Amino acid sequence: MSEQLTTAPPGVAAASPPARPRRRRGSLAAPYLLLVLPVGLVCLALGYPLVRQFIMSFQEFGLAQQFGQPPEWVGLANYREVLTDPYFWVVTARSVAFCAVSAGLTMVIGIAFALLLQKVSPLFRVTLQITLVLAWAMPPISALTSYIWLTEPRYGFVNWFLTSIGLDAFENFSWLAGNQWTFFAIAATTVIWTSVPLVTMMTYAALNQVDEEVVEASQLDGAGWLARLRHVVLPMIRPVILLVTMLEIIWDLKVFTQINVLQGVAGNNRATNLLGTYVYEVGIGGGQYGIASALATVMLLLVLLLTWRYMRTLMKQGDL
Repeated sequence: MSEQLTTAPPGVAAASPPARPRRRRGSLAAPYLLLVLPVGLVCLALGYPLVRQFIMSFQEFGLAQQFGQPPEWVGLANYREVLTDPYFWVVTARSVAFCAVSAGLTMVIGIAFALLLQKVSPLFRVTLQITLVLAWAMPPISALTSYIWLTEPRYGFVNWFLTSIGLDAFENFSWLAGNQWTFFAIAATTVIWTSVPLVTMMTYAALNQVDEEVVEASQLDGAGWLARLRHVVLPMIRPVILLVTMLEIIWDLKVFTQINVLQGVAGNNRATNLLGTYVYEVGIGGGQYGIASALATVMLLLVLLLTWRYMRTLMKQGDL
């Protein structure tokens, strides 16, 4: 066998590999330049208040400082006062319990609605999606006003319905001022109302990306609907579920608007304070901005602690 010649014949120039197009420096820097403005705005809008809050947590900052008196540096005194106050731990435990219940129910209801959207007819699916979007887009104050009217002691629909079926104990019953359990039941309902649509839409979008061939293969292997959901579908959309769960924990742990508005109707702040309203009460209501800053910093650390497990899981999977 004769050797194959790799050299070009005389007089014929060897073909050179095509030159790669050179990228201009401006095209390489364009993505980073486009990020400068939004990142700068975020740092300005969120970074400065966070740094200011952290500094104020080490200062005695009250009403006198609001009128120009220089703040006095007190070190860890604000944190010591916060952490040694028994009421702070009561509010913290109450906030964590409220977050666990509301976030857990939100995830269960949202995933159930997403699974329902896959099974219903197109007309009903579009109708349900529009309803969810309208519920999500409704301003919180409007939704809260509706709930206040529904639970009004004398003329509310809830008490009228319960008494009409023979439950006379609910005649003129105050759901908001009666006790803290019914108060938080209404508060959790308002929080879940505004959170379920987002969970449903994100989960439904993830379900549409599941490979149907894998689901059909598990069905051929004899797996029932519940087994397919538990061992095939949910593990495939686990990153989305973890991300939404992390967001729900953050939102529900620092909930403020719903609790503050309902407290204005009930007038039982001491028994129904959560961390968000407690920080507001100490800072804006009591003028103790240094202690309120320490409270807010501890609250931030608690949020990071509760969401760290989810963040670590997402980072291990390469989703963050």
